[in-house]
Amino acid sequence: MRGRGDRASLAHEYLEALKSQRRLSPATLRNYAHAIQMLLGLLEDKSLDTLDAAQARRFVGALHSQGLSPRTLALTLSAWRGWYRWLVRQHGFKANPLVGLRAPKAKRGLPKALSVEAAQRLLEGEEGSAADLTRDRAMFELLYSSGLRLAELVALDTDDGRLDLRQAEVTVTGKGAKTRTVPVGSRAREALKQWLDKRSGLAAPGEKALFVGARGRRISPAVVGARLAAWARRRGLAERVHPHMLRHSFASHVLQSSQDLRAVQEMLGHASISTTQVYTHLDFQALAKVYDAAHPRARKK
Repeated sequence: MRGRGDRASLAHEYLEALKSQRRLSPATLRNYAHAIQMLLGLLEDKSLDTLDAAQARRFVGALHSQGLSPRTLALTLSAWRGWYRWLVRQHGFKANPLVGLRAPKAKRGLPKALSVEAAQRLLEGEEGSAADLTRDRAMFELLYSSGLRLAELVALDTDDGRLDLRQAEVTVTGKGAKTRTVPVGSRAREALKQWLDKRSGLAAPGEKALFVGARGRRISPAVVGARLAAWARRRGLAERVHPHMLRHSFASHVLQSSQDLRAVQEMLGHASISTTQVYTHLDFQALAKVYDAAHPRARKK
């Protein structure tokens, strides 16, 4: 095994192997080279085979304290891990000290939601007789009314009974093959009825999809997103509106009105209430108020 004097040549050999075998882009190779140089600096004059898991963990902590983001740390660790994997395979190193070491978790950003006023502005107006406008209104009203995911919306069919306008509900299968039934509001039901009256003139023969595109086949998620973005621009909304934003808005607005976190969790189809908490901008203070009001041992005497 080569000693500490060969660290630079081992780094160069590894980067050349990445370049020739994996055909990584120049930018990615520069990132790998930068990560390896950081590791060599942290090791100072020690040889590569002296690195152990505890020391690697301290290095990650040091970089984190210097302001490196969790995302950058994760990419750096990936580069280190790949290098040591190669050193074990190609140069007889005994073990990879980076196995199992993970970067700190990135703080999850709050989802963007429309204000109530912006949502009303988005969905009001632009009445039209064209079938595509009628379809678009029905899709957007349903997304906002019921908090559907985009994939759940485009998967809906007309002949499976999952959309029941008489009972004012829709049943969808979401992540993890979990099925849930959610209410459909009156505005969405009216928009859907108008679309169903026009759908037969646009759908291809035998097409089961509830929402179809210009060729009469099931509409694609990309088309839904593009239509919604254009719809929002025509209404003068400054933010870039995408289908998942309507799901965020649904959850946020229902929670603001009801303060019923569990009901919103059920309607969104979340397995964990913590996921719903992030989705709906619910902070700890609001959750604590719910707890204080509801838990028999938390109430003041």
